[in-house]
This record gives sequence, C-alpha cells and structure tokens, in this order.
Amino acid sequence: MEPAIHFHTRLFDVSLEPENPINPIRGHSLLEWLRTRVPAHLDMTDADAEDWGWYAHVSWEGRTYMVGAAANEGEDGKHEWVLSLTKHRSLKERVLGKAKMAGASDPCFGFFHGLIAQEPAFERVSVEGAT
Repeated sequence: MEPAIHFHTRLFDVSLEPENPINPIRGHSLLEWLRTRVPAHLDMTDADAEDWGWYAHVSWEGRTYMVGAAANEGEDGKHEWVLSLTKHRSLKERVLGKAKMAGASDPCFGFFHGLIAQEPAFERVSVEGAT
C-alpha cells in the first residue's frame, strides 16, 4: 500500500475548481497549491482528472512520481483531503521487486509531507499506509 497524507482544511474553495469530467471528485485545488510550492527543477505537471480524483506527475532525482489528490467534502467547508504518491517503476523493477517506494521514508514523500505538515491552515495531518 502506498503511503497517503490525510488532513483537514478550509483553505480551498472547491466550488472554484474545474469540473472533473470523469467523476465529480475534488482535488485540483491541492495540486495547484503544491505546484506553487514545488521548486522548478522538480518539474510538476498540470493537474488532470481521473475517476478517483486528480493527479499530476513530478520528477524527483531521476524518478517520476504520480501525486494524487482527492477531497471528501465537509458540510461546514472544512474538507478532508488525501494526498497520495506512487513511484513509477519499470516492468523489470516490478517483476524483480526493485526500486520500491520506501514508504514515509521516501525522500519525495517526505518533501510533500513536509509541505503539508508546515502549513498552519492544515489540521489533523496524518500519514496512512507508511512502513
């Protein structure tokens, strides 16, 4: 199981997000917020829709990661957000069990977790699925 970061915030107005044409799940706001904080050399792509939310790709030390975001909307405007990272691996790496994501100790995951954990507007930050 890939690690995921969970948190709650009112920082994003999900009503301003572009429509997800596949499934009406929010997540675009978080990815755009992250893109403004990621150094240019990491080359984070624009967000795109998927049936489970939104995603972007980021280059990290010669590897590509998919960064996924989804929001569970709360009635009071404080939404629960989930940010997940998946490390892309070649077929050979997967077959041989090589280059696995190192869970919460993965440097790319640690970078994104640090951005989330340091934001005062984000509450109840937790990590799930980490080893």
